[in-house]
Amino acid sequence: MVLPGPAPRGHAGVAQDPDPRRLTLAPNEHLLGDAEQLVARLGELRTTDTLTPQHPALTFRPLPEVLELWGKAGVDTSPFHCGLALLKLRYRSLGLTQLLPAERVLVGVHSAHPDTFGGFHHPNQGYRHMQMRAMVTAYGPLAAGLPQNPSLAVLDLLRAYAHDCLHYGSYRTYRIHGEKVARGQYGLNFRRPDGRSYSAPDPAHSRTTRNLGVVMEGACDREARTITLLAAQQCQINEPETPVDLLAYRDVIGRLDAQDIDPAAAPSPGAAAFVTAMASYQRTVNDRYTALLDEVGHGEGEELHTVVLTAIVSGDVTPLCGWLDRKNGPGTFAGLFLSASYLAALN
Repeated sequence: MVLPGPAPRGHAGVAQDPDPRRLTLAPNEHLLGDAEQLVARLGELRTTDTLTPQHPALTFRPLPEVLELWGKAGVDTSPFHCGLALLKLRYRSLGLTQLLPAERVLVGVHSAHPDTFGGFHHPNQGYRHMQMRAMVTAYGPLAAGLPQNPSLAVLDLLRAYAHDCLHYGSYRTYRIHGEKVARGQYGLNFRRPDGRSYSAPDPAHSRTTRNLGVVMEGACDREARTITLLAAQQCQINEPETPVDLLAYRDVIGRLDAQDIDPAAAPSPGAAAFVTAMASYQRTVNDRYTALLDEVGHGEGEELHTVVLTAIVSGDVTPLCGWLDRKNGPGTFAGLFLSASYLAALN
């Protein structure tokens, strides 16, 4: 969330969680049905750490603590704070005035395994909406406990935080289904109580996307990478020379070409796994989202991107449907994304 007053010393304006004991809902989360039971269930999930035990070899620290420790070790963290200022202005224009509290971002900074390679594409991490917590890892080899390429690690952390703030701020509804908390609407996407989603998965080799989950993931990452690019430019961070770092730099600023990625050039199995995951994400998320903007945006892809993000935050798809209809004809949203299985769930 945006701080109401001066930032605490040492945290340089990063959003803070003022009272974790009272923290229950993100700004655009809504409860349907038994609110008391939902609050209790979500409260339990959000005050119990079930995430870091999934990575027993990693040491996690809260984001503000990581930035402070890196600063004391001589790492220039100003690109993160530069990007933070940019994203506050941009996200406010999208209708998101509260950012993901930094204390709810856990950063893996050290690994007991010598080959562990961290960063945005490390497996089993990201924002977890049930726990309302993000879990990420610092970019690069994690055995030393400090980043090998400090400026790139800071940019990678900015990209992850900017990305997860949008997931945190997305419109979301919850209900009790059986004995569990179930998500209904999420941004642009809708889900039946039995779990059927509005849109179907994309075919494996699809160039574009018809899946709303991919659209939302791609929109969040496009925005996060744009902010990271602007921060890198303002702080004059140039391309690194080593092959993996060069790929990671182009990735965080949105200038990556998946065809350039060769895992065989990575210096370790951990780094090879990282760049392999990077290539997969680029092809199946970012490239497909870009292709969709080109396909239905008709030269106005950036405007469409902003309309998509606004709908993700507000949960109101009417302006997006209207935009698509004006450019492509009536019923475009349903024509693009509605799956037969979603309708079958009504029968």
